[in-house]
Amino acid sequence: MSALKNAFKGFDPNDMDFSASGNWPIGVKVVCYLLVIGIIVAAGWHFYITDKQAGLKREIAKEPGLKSVYQEKAFQVANLAALRKQMEDVEGKFEELKKQLPTEKEVPGLLDDITNLGTDSGLDIGSINLAAESKKEFYIELPININVSGSYHQLGQFVSGIAGLSRIVTLHDYSISPSGNKVSMQISAKTYRYDDTK
Repeated sequence: MSALKNAFKGFDPNDMDFSASGNWPIGVKVVCYLLVIGIIVAAGWHFYITDKQAGLKREIAKEPGLKSVYQEKAFQVANLAALRKQMEDVEGKFEELKKQLPTEKEVPGLLDDITNLGTDSGLDIGSINLAAESKKEFYIELPININVSGSYHQLGQFVSGIAGLSRIVTLHDYSISPSGNKVSMQISAKTYRYDDTK
């Protein structure tokens, strides 16, 4: 106990002079060293460890998302053969559908086919005109304006013939009105061309 008293002997905390710190008693110097070391450790803990802990928490927060991605990838790898087969099937179907779309060179022939269907059905052809094409994301839409007249039966046979064409043709916006002893029909047909510039 006396050694502890001697370590602080002659030190007056009310009369601290930092310029004479070299003459302070050994006990005061030890306390000051411990305080400085404590401040350095606390600052290091705050600026280094706290930052690392925040980074660790961020990484831990990512874990559920990464597990979900891992499970999805593991499922895909486990089903890779089935996915490849499915992809081949989709590509095959896509190629089949592309074959049903007329190429730019085949559009005039398609117009001839529609005209022949009209005359074979016994209709009077007013006009069959190709309108301005419209570009969509993966294909080009080619509207065809059709104006024909005949009996209801002949119109039905004509529409049924268009539906049976080997090329994809859809019918839209029709109007039917009586015209003497016949029926007049205006209808918009649309065919589609694959946009191979994509």
